[in-house]
Amino acid sequence: MSEENNNEVENETEAKSDKKGGKRPARAPRAEKKPQTEGLNPDLEERVVAVNRVAKVVKGGRRFSFAALIVVGDKNGKVGYGLGKAKEVPDAIRKAGMKASKRMIKVSIENGTIPHEVLGLFGAGEVLLKPAGEGTGIKAAGACRSILELAGVKNVLTKSVRGSNPHNIVKATFKALKNLRSLDEVATVRGVNTKGLRMKAKAPKA
Repeated sequence: MSEENNNEVENETEAKSDKKGGKRPARAPRAEKKPQTEGLNPDLEERVVAVNRVAKVVKGGRRFSFAALIVVGDKNGKVGYGLGKAKEVPDAIRKAGMKASKRMIKVSIENGTIPHEVLGLFGAGEVLLKPAGEGTGIKAAGACRSILELAGVKNVLTKSVRGSNPHNIVKATFKALKNLRSLDEVATVRGVNTKGLRMKAKAPKA
């Protein structure tokens, strides 16, 4: 009996050692990490809207970091914004630019201006955009002007009804631009032919 018990114990220890020290199945090769692209697409232009310094109070004192709000666009109907945070200003701007380039929107532009009047609301910010005739230019200031210039709008009238926080102004302006609908889009939804709906440009007076 003692020999049988000893054999069973040896078999158990061998099985355990095989489990622990046995060969593991070969792992699949890891995919190579894609290098992060530095900077933006050369076709895009960026504008710094605001840079804020943020202080965090910790046991040893205060730690400072920076938050940058950036707007990017191709001046051909596409524009986006992003917020980047880092311990240094250049890093915050780079992060914000990469975020902005990844979430760009398409803006409806007709004859260098917006197709219709629109109101954008976000938080305490409220921005009104109105179409304007040729030669008017961009009547806007601050963050709103940067967004419209990078979107490719040539003539537009704007009014910041309330709010002065650049973050709210940027988001309210983007909400207004998202709500723009071109004549073709509205006609498609309503099932109407666009022929004869467009207004003819007035000939300049002699």
